[in-house]
Amino acid sequence: MDKPSAVNGLAEIYLNARHRGELLQGIPAAFEPQDEAQAYAVQDAVARILTTGSGPVRGWKVGAATPEAIPFCAPIHAATILEDGARVDARLCRHFGVEAELAYRFARDLPRGDKPYDENTVLEAIGSIHAAIEIFDTRFDKPHSQSRLAHMADQGNHGAMIVGEGVADWHRFIPSTAAKMTLTINGTVTHRKIGGNSAGDTRRLLTWLANHAAERGLPIKAGDTVISGSTMGTAFVRQDSEVVVEFEGLPPVHATVQVASV
Repeated sequence: MDKPSAVNGLAEIYLNARHRGELLQGIPAAFEPQDEAQAYAVQDAVARILTTGSGPVRGWKVGAATPEAIPFCAPIHAATILEDGARVDARLCRHFGVEAELAYRFARDLPRGDKPYDENTVLEAIGSIHAAIEIFDTRFDKPHSQSRLAHMADQGNHGAMIVGEGVADWHRFIPSTAAKMTLTINGTVTHRKIGGNSAGDTRRLLTWLANHAAERGLPIKAGDTVISGSTMGTAFVRQDSEVVVEFEGLPPVHATVQVASV
């Protein structure tokens, strides 16, 4: 099967799973992404359709397996970007994995230019830094059950993000590896860490993303929010839960997660 057909075929599978509320056990071998470019092409095909019901792309998630590894990313639509105190409806996701992340809200556009953005230019475009909760979700019946590229193509396993009140002086959080985080679920502290992001410091991620997004025709815009990778792995919740993420020096972010009964 040629690459365009495989891209469109997998995008249709993911979109049908979303619209029907179904969970996939796998995908046909012919549709399996062969490289990151193909996985991103599936993301773009899905994003074009989701824009109709979920609003435009107004954010990104970005991460990396190690401080030296090439980053990876996925676009995030307006409908899944929620503010502090949000109630995450059970109908929004099929899996509910809680992750504590630092989020950056941009104050200036970063359109495609004649040369790549350098780190200073990207950082100067940031307006504020926030504590955030990402809800890990997947269209598959079991998290982490498929290849890395299949999950990347599935919008990077994104379900929702909840963004706390921002602080303009993001410089105080350089390097991000020194940030102290606490995750509380239903009144119990479940995670307490310093750093913890597998990608290391987030400055490299943000610079890479600004250039990558512009090249894909989805450049970062003023008001867009970027989450920069989990600082504690993923904590799956199996019941309705009150979740609080705190980073020292930032206002905490709260969410009520409603979990569908199985």
